[in-house]
Amino acid sequence: MFKWAQQQLANVAGTQEPIYGPSAIKSVHEEAKTTPYTELSRADLKWQVMDSTCVETQVFYIHSDNGYVGLAQVIYSNVAGIRTTAQFNCKIFYLDGSKPHLWCSTPLKNYEFSEDRTSFFADDCAVELSADGTTYSIKSMNDQRAVVNLTIKRTAPGFHVGETGKSLFGTDLENPWGSMRHAFWPRCAAEGTILTQQGPLDFKGKACYIMALQGMKPHHAAAKWSFLDFQGPTHSAVLMQFTTPPSYGSTVVTVGGIAKDGEIVVAGTELTVDHITTKQDSENGWPEPETVKFTWSGTSKDGKDVKASIEGNLDERVDKIDVMAEVPQFVKTIVGGVAKTKPYIYQYAPQKEKLSLKLKIGEQDEIVEEGEVFSEATFITVE
Repeated sequence: MFKWAQQQLANVAGTQEPIYGPSAIKSVHEEAKTTPYTELSRADLKWQVMDSTCVETQVFYIHSDNGYVGLAQVIYSNVAGIRTTAQFNCKIFYLDGSKPHLWCSTPLKNYEFSEDRTSFFADDCAVELSADGTTYSIKSMNDQRAVVNLTIKRTAPGFHVGETGKSLFGTDLENPWGSMRHAFWPRCAAEGTILTQQGPLDFKGKACYIMALQGMKPHHAAAKWSFLDFQGPTHSAVLMQFTTPPSYGSTVVTVGGIAKDGEIVVAGTELTVDHITTKQDSENGWPEPETVKFTWSGTSKDGKDVKASIEGNLDERVDKIDVMAEVPQFVKTIVGGVAKTKPYIYQYAPQKEKLSLKLKIGEQDEIVEEGEVFSEATFITVE
């Protein structure tokens, strides 16, 4: 009986997979060997709206000039072609500790996409891309605790790594059964407000935008993630890394880049993440990072070697999220027991000691620039 129930759960939730090995993933690193990155056109920002299992997101990370960090996100998901859902998330971090952070997550009704699939609409919610492909407007009145009215305009080109931005999964990679893609606007100007019950918060500042597609069951695609968004006075840096479960050889895929107003300095897959020191979370056993080092390397458009790093202490986390907290306990027990799935997200925005980007381009003097950081470490399945 348990074997049958396990298989039925696996069919929908994907709680087990055979060991296919590293040959069953074609990392976007392969594309990046000949095409480190591709600048995005408006067409590259289309929602895919797949018929099969997938999770698509648009997320905007905002560093306000007033010291707040905000997050606005639309998530569209399809479970096995049986059921689709959409959600709008908004989060505000009060980094001065004056208030607890605000988290609002609302299921959306009557959602649809524009004819060209570059904009998303639902009841009391719209995430709309401008005709020239440079600006998003984000509006939501789904939760009166956080009424969102934001404009995000890119000030540097967007990019995805390689030609397509995609890593592919499957035993026949000409006909893959899964994919992963990230597209970035690493440096943007933000304007607008989020109206809370205590009044409006001005979110004029800098922002980073990421569009992501997980074209398969998320915990089959990745066992853990690392993410960094750095916003400095003249440079921005972004990095996204995931490690597959053992079913795909515990393969590490890292993408990202560095930009300044008007240009991409470097982008590609020659990036690293090192959790230099960690502490064990007594609640779940995950190795929560304390000090970290992120690196970028590659070649600029004019052929100069580029090397960059951000290293330092993350300070105390600003939040820890138990992703399965709202799942019924019996499902949580089965999924955790069968798939070793216990997803937690650790979020950081260091304030005690600001982190700095160190950037070396060719023979030029090293640039050292202090900035604002938002970082996440996500652990999903035990390897």
